[in-house]
Amino acid sequence: MQDNRSRKDGKDKKSRITRLLTKSGSHENVSPEKKTTTKNSDVSPEAALKWGESFEELLKHSDGVEMFTEFLRSEFSEENIEFWLACNDYKSTRSDSKRLNKAKTIYALYIEADAPKEINIDHPTKVTIQQNIRCPTVSCFDAAQSKVYSLMKKDSYSRFLQSNIYLRVIKGKRPGITMYRRRSRSCVFNDHGEATSNTDVWL
Repeated sequence: MQDNRSRKDGKDKKSRITRLLTKSGSHENVSPEKKTTTKNSDVSPEAALKWGESFEELLKHSDGVEMFTEFLRSEFSEENIEFWLACNDYKSTRSDSKRLNKAKTIYALYIEADAPKEINIDHPTKVTIQQNIRCPTVSCFDAAQSKVYSLMKKDSYSRFLQSNIYLRVIKGKRPGITMYRRRSRSCVFNDHGEATSNTDVWL
């Protein structure tokens, strides 16, 4: 009897999480090659260059956020930007009832142990959220959001600026020259057959 009840509780929880994922529009981690990519061709090199000025500048632009999300997805860490965005949406919600529902969704998706998109935060921060989730305030996720923001800014952002996803767009400002990656990582070749060892120009 107890085994049947445990299986039923497990199914109920799985069903609840599935509904939350569907409602929030979140995506499961999959291979980057199978994921729909950002429409990079619609982003001008000039606009993309501004994103390299600072992480704050990147997050000001929806195209920048979308491309950064694509990069994080390629590293299987898109839950960080998704959590950060969900927290912003949560704090801008004025209805108490809607904010309560969103708090429960954020907790189930990103904070709870074994959550589908559990973020990597320290234990004390997680415990504080667990204690406050029953009666969540506007600022109940602030500490976790701040830690995730710092992680993205100090770690992921610098790698994003060196990624093919970003470089492919800003190289568009150099018309007439296309770089091709060869099997050897020692050099690349331009359209004139000239070799260079500068790996920054790789596509």
